[in-house]
Amino acid sequence: MTIGSSEVLQRAGRLPPVRSGDHFDIVVAGGGASGLMATVSAARQGARVLVVETSGCFGGAGTTSMVAQWLGFYNGETCAVGGLPMEFAERVIARGGSNGFENYVLAEATVRPLHLKRLPFNPEIVKLVADELVLESGASALVHARICGASRDDDRVTGVQIETSGGRLNVGASCFIDATGDAVVARHAGAPLADVEAGRHRMGMSLVFRLSHVDVARFRALSRQEKRAIALEGMATGELFWDVLSVSPVGTSDAICLMSHLDGLDNLDPNDLTRAEFIGRYQVSRIAGFLKRRMPGFAACELAGIASHVGVRESVRLVGDYLLTEQDVVGATPFEDAVALGCGPLDVHEEDGKLRLFMPAQPFEIPARSMTCISVRNLVVTGRAISATREANGAIRHQATAMALGQAAGHLAAHAGAYGWDVRALPHGTVQKSLTAAGALPSRGHLPPATAVS
Repeated sequence: MTIGSSEVLQRAGRLPPVRSGDHFDIVVAGGGASGLMATVSAARQGARVLVVETSGCFGGAGTTSMVAQWLGFYNGETCAVGGLPMEFAERVIARGGSNGFENYVLAEATVRPLHLKRLPFNPEIVKLVADELVLESGASALVHARICGASRDDDRVTGVQIETSGGRLNVGASCFIDATGDAVVARHAGAPLADVEAGRHRMGMSLVFRLSHVDVARFRALSRQEKRAIALEGMATGELFWDVLSVSPVGTSDAICLMSHLDGLDNLDPNDLTRAEFIGRYQVSRIAGFLKRRMPGFAACELAGIASHVGVRESVRLVGDYLLTEQDVVGATPFEDAVALGCGPLDVHEEDGKLRLFMPAQPFEIPARSMTCISVRNLVVTGRAISATREANGAIRHQATAMALGQAAGHLAAHAGAYGWDVRALPHGTVQKSLTAAGALPSRGHLPPATAVS
């Protein structure tokens, strides 16, 4: 049940101060979609948890980057993500932050559009509901705080250094969940990582923006052919930067647009990341002007907001106990240690600028071994930095899948306490049973009989 505004104030006021030298059961680095779920699920299992988030709110791509649609709950008509992520979605809907799941044509103006089911939402409502989840769980939290180092003893991380507005804190924990997206804790702890070379090609980034006074119904009434013709016109004049016209409605007259495309930049290079924000805002200004002048339904539009952080699709990844591959995704490889289901789509932005986009035939399993590594026994990596090829990463980085992985990470870490905080020693059945009790669907065998796929 959603907590009332006065209770939010009371609980926020009772957040225990985090001080240098504090020790927690679990520290979660990153409060995005995956880290939020990891934090709340671990705290609900009784662990003493601290979540550290670089921005001022939780939700990650869906809030700070304004990617205002959740993909990955459904594969076709099969819902493969339940538990805490579905509770989160339902609470956002109940707060008026979304009208619910809808059928949608992704990349409609491209050569190969894709039909799928999504949940568009108002990012501001997501921020509110995320706050409530954290406060209800009893977890400790630091926002506007960044992990800047880690201490290690043999094969265990013993603590992290956190840069805050008031200086640096040293915080210890028995177990660590890296939900940063860029494997920050794993990198500082010396865990093996893939694709760390500076300047290598990464999938293109996007800067999302919000327009007010949009007639979304008028835009949606356009045929696919009309949209593609206008998109190609905009690309020819240099006012659009790819042929994806992604529009998510907010309320009755706002639209959140994912239309910028920043290729050839490495988000792990601080100079490139800075350039991406400048170039992204330039692109937004060009796109908004073109839409206002040329796109039916946008004649009265005004620029109402630009995401505070460019959206990142790909960076560094863990070299884990198992490397998830495209064949595992497409062939739905079964895993004894499956802890989450992915739905797709597989969405890979190739180096030549082309987009590979397709939906796997069925939900696919993601093993716990893709979230752990042999050299650091008390570390779980979740979200887009898990051990996967870039093709498989293109299928698992969607927000609903990241949330399912986050819930699994929270259960893995919390139950590892009974096994000396060694996440690799945890029996597969223990975490699967725990996840199932929380309403999650850790494997295809846990799908309802009507939707289970052989």
